[in-house]
Amino acid sequence: MKINFTTKALVALAVLAATACTKPEGEGGTSTITGKVYAFDYNGSGILQSEFYAPDEDVFIIYGDEDNFYDDSYKTSFDGSFRFQYLRPGTYTVFVYSDCILCESGTEAISQTVEITGNNQDIILDDLEIRK
Repeated sequence: MKINFTTKALVALAVLAATACTKPEGEGGTSTITGKVYAFDYNGSGILQSEFYAPDEDVFIIYGDEDNFYDDSYKTSFDGSFRFQYLRPGTYTVFVYSDCILCESGTEAISQTVEITGNNQDIILDDLEIRK
C-alpha cells in the first residue's frame, strides 16, 4: 500500500489535533472543589481553648502533581468554607498552613490531593484541620 504526501499530512494533522485538545489541570472547566477549614485553638501551655470552623484562612491549590508552588488561593468565608471552581479534569492538591510547635518554621502544610475525572464534578473534601 502506497501512502502519498497528502495522507501523511492528514494523519500528522489528526495526531496533532488530538494532542492539542488535551488541556492540563487548571481553570477553564466545569468542576469544583469545596471544603472547610476547622481550627483547634490552643493556649501557650498547649491546652485546647476552643475549636471552630476558621474564617479568613488562606487556602491554596496546586494544579497537577508536578509543581510545588500554588496556582491559586482562596480566603475562607465566615463559616470556614472555601471553593475552587471552573476546574478541568486532573489532579489537584489543596492545602492550608497550620501552627506546628515541633516544626522549625513554626508551620506545616495540611493537604489533601484529589482527582477530577470528568466534567461537572463537585468534589467535597474532608475538613482541613489546623492548629492555631
